[in-house]
Amino acid sequence: MRNNYFLALLSAVLLWLAWPPVPYTAPLLWVAFVPLLIAIERVIKGNDVKKGRKVFNLAFLAGFLWNTASIYWVYNAMSAYLPNYIALLISLIPFGLAPLLMALVFRLYYQLRKKTTQVFALMGLICFWVGYEYLHQWWDLAFPWMTLGNGFASFHQLIQWYSITGVFGGTIWIWSINTISFLLVHQKITKTATYSNKKITIALLAAIIIPISVSLIQYTSYQEHINPSQVVVVQPNIDPYGKFGAISPQQQLTSLIELSSQVAKPNTEFFIWPETAISAQGYHLVEDEFRTTNAFEQIQLFLDSFRNANVVSGIESVAIYDSANTSTARDLGNGTFLDPFNAAVLVDQSSKLQFYHKSKLVPGVEQLPFGEALSFMKPLFAQFGGSTGGYGSQAEPSVFYSQSGIGVAPVICYESIWGNYVAEYVKKGAQFIAIVTNDGWWGNTSGKDQHLLYAKLRAIENRRWVARSANTGLSGFINQRGDIFQQTEWWQPAARAQEINLNEDLTFYTKNGDLILYLILAGGLYAFYLIVKKDRPGA
Repeated sequence: MRNNYFLALLSAVLLWLAWPPVPYTAPLLWVAFVPLLIAIERVIKGNDVKKGRKVFNLAFLAGFLWNTASIYWVYNAMSAYLPNYIALLISLIPFGLAPLLMALVFRLYYQLRKKTTQVFALMGLICFWVGYEYLHQWWDLAFPWMTLGNGFASFHQLIQWYSITGVFGGTIWIWSINTISFLLVHQKITKTATYSNKKITIALLAAIIIPISVSLIQYTSYQEHINPSQVVVVQPNIDPYGKFGAISPQQQLTSLIELSSQVAKPNTEFFIWPETAISAQGYHLVEDEFRTTNAFEQIQLFLDSFRNANVVSGIESVAIYDSANTSTARDLGNGTFLDPFNAAVLVDQSSKLQFYHKSKLVPGVEQLPFGEALSFMKPLFAQFGGSTGGYGSQAEPSVFYSQSGIGVAPVICYESIWGNYVAEYVKKGAQFIAIVTNDGWWGNTSGKDQHLLYAKLRAIENRRWVARSANTGLSGFINQRGDIFQQTEWWQPAARAQEINLNEDLTFYTKNGDLILYLILAGGLYAFYLIVKKDRPGA
């Protein structure tokens, strides 16, 4: 039994070593689950009692160690403003929730393994895993940071075909190679030949070589259409924990304008400023009144020097209603209701304003998960720096358009890890992607690096340039192949100017979304049906 736990530990170590931001180690993902599968097969074939529980425990151990080692920075963010023991307790939610779901996947695999052949059960395992990743993208506790297909973000030359499949294609690829490798290794260890080792080896080589070859051909032959636009991203480097103490909103705006001016050119068309860059001391800016503020006047005065320029910026804003027409609106007690937003705004030289309200909100900090059922926990989340009623949001992405007709996707922080959601911006006309974020909450950890690398996947999926403005790093640009340009340093004020190419063509992924996901989910439903189906007497 100890050997089985050692194998689970080995899988966790391999998964961690393969995970971003470590460069060029991603191919370890192809074999990282093999030790765990061997351990589980030993349990299945052994004489132990309560085999299902032991399978669950082995999978949970591997998942918990991998998950915690890769996103340890969650605790780093919490401990900056909470007592260490409370920060640890809260961190255990993201540390442990995904591993619980992973362990459930392997438990279902064990149940399926009892009713079907080994190969079919392994196919079911892939389907169940993809189902877990789908759930972890769309329920109230969504945290798709550890979606397996994200693991090749640091080696993007090998996954250019994400423009067809998206990250779920990467998940299926990784798992397919793992299952084929497991069959080969298992037969070598047990000295059996249930399946032809020669055929398994050929299948393994094909599963690795064909996708890589296709990707490298795409990477080396891809040519961007020449459709230039001059863009500036700004990194003001303001400590998020002291934002309303050490520096005022006016000082922050002054810094943004000064940094922008240092690199701007007469033909600059977009200035991208980070998440919550525009704010007001102690309260949010009312969207309907923003044109009357000093901040709006200063931005327009700054834009006077640039004929076709626009500012796309994060903003802390509110809307005022005369009735509680959203679930997040607060009663002000005077017949009006206030709805707060983590938002983005486009300001140009006209009086027209375009707002976008962040949709993918961070559970616990920006929204209360399962709000109706857990409403009693609102005071607790408020103590953890969150919003007791949650931020308001909008159901679908919207595109900002400049006066010259250029469409830009205003993606706010956490939203950039949702491939399908970002693709919706592009389908609606976005010609490049602007990510505005504030990664300073995590400190100088791998969290900021992972977030930047994941943005490469959005560039590849949609064949769009990404202009990334992060308050405290990392900022820069990503071209349509996923190459990073002009990356800024951590904790350094900076601005970067880059001529990017706009694109209007839609990739297969942009047009069709996660089509491969739904095909795999159908297979998962069938596999689950086989588990719960009662065997006929005498069958």
